[in-house]
Amino acid sequence: MLPALLGVRKCRGFLMARHLLQLASKKPRRYYSSGNDIKQPSVDNPYCTMSEIKEEMLKSLGLEPGYTEEPKSRKELLKHQPKIEELPARSMQDSFSSAIIPLSKDRVLQDKYINFRGYVRLGRLLEDMDYFAAWCCHRHLKLPNLPEGVPMPYTIVTILVDRIDFTDVTASGTRDIRLSGHVTWVGTSSMEVVVWLEQKVDEKYQKLTRALFLMAARNATNSGSAPVNPIQPANEEEKLILAGGAGRKKQRQILSAQSVFKVEPNAQEQSVMYEIYKRTSPAEHAGPLKRLLPPDCRWMHDSFQMSTIPSFPEHRNHHNTVFGGFLMRSALEISWTAAFLYCKARPKLEHISDITFERPVSVNSFIKMTAYVVYTKLNFVQIMAVADVLDPYSGNQVTANAFHYTFSAPDTVTEVLPGSYHETMWYIHGRRKFNASNVYKSETVP
Repeated sequence: MLPALLGVRKCRGFLMARHLLQLASKKPRRYYSSGNDIKQPSVDNPYCTMSEIKEEMLKSLGLEPGYTEEPKSRKELLKHQPKIEELPARSMQDSFSSAIIPLSKDRVLQDKYINFRGYVRLGRLLEDMDYFAAWCCHRHLKLPNLPEGVPMPYTIVTILVDRIDFTDVTASGTRDIRLSGHVTWVGTSSMEVVVWLEQKVDEKYQKLTRALFLMAARNATNSGSAPVNPIQPANEEEKLILAGGAGRKKQRQILSAQSVFKVEPNAQEQSVMYEIYKRTSPAEHAGPLKRLLPPDCRWMHDSFQMSTIPSFPEHRNHHNTVFGGFLMRSALEISWTAAFLYCKARPKLEHISDITFERPVSVNSFIKMTAYVVYTKLNFVQIMAVADVLDPYSGNQVTANAFHYTFSAPDTVTEVLPGSYHETMWYIHGRRKFNASNVYKSETVP
């Protein structure tokens, strides 16, 4: 995996340099205006904004901004869905794009992105990264037989977000942020996208984070899968990246099959479970068996925060379900709150191990977001956030998403311990996520 990941880092500079060179050699796109209309820059311009990209996405899908009681039907676009053999191969350079969040100039935008300490709200950036990943997928798709003027007969949805690591650069709420990315691997109907975040510091862009999104191509009505263009690597760097994407797919399949919720914990983990049992059981079993909390510890069932969120049309995506980025932001913010209250000190987000989207969430849903402290080590806190969709009429609830975050605190935190077998499985699962994050280098992965 390491050579492929190194290839991604090296290829970013190569792709951007080549992309800018191509832009410089192209004739600029002409825009017409009348009166005092402002001329909008092309979305192929490396200095275009996220707002312009969102507008372009709406146009390409044949949608319009604004609320309508009955969403516009896209059923007539199903006849334009291509067959996979009709789709030409694409290189990674074809999907490469970049965009700016102009925080240095737009003070209205600053209020949306800034927190009370003057830093950027990371949840807002996750929203933009999710949207930008979908934009890269749109750039990858090329349908040669689509009639001119017909909207793109596709819907792009987020399947999961693979690990996200953060650098030591603290993102300011008043400096421009740049997003860049491209498609790195494709299946029959899925696309992996790498997205970078950088912020301008002293006239140079410094890396904030990098994320891998796995996106699914669906048909125009989101009722079935849709084929995507294959990738034909343009050079050796792209071959390395493509191989890395295939390797990550296999690794995800292995980890899913080995989930603690599917198979029993391994021998080392069972020893950990037994040690917890011994620490929390009375020395002498006189009378009914009770659980005892060791000194400087907290029970897991006392270490969570919960919020019930009504969703509104502003939270919807292009196919009229709750935007995945909104769920990501909400989960991160309640997880940060849970970590802050648990540590009694301001935590720092170190790592997001993975985010899974199990099912779509209707825009009229109530979403119960719960953040549990499931594992601790030294000054690190592992949070599992679960999004449940509530039916207010029947009282039923269904889990739609799960999120896993690693935070660090300035000092050693109180140890969390499970009080039931179910919580012990969460503890082991959280321990695995923490070990895989590599934020604590001395931890060995079983």
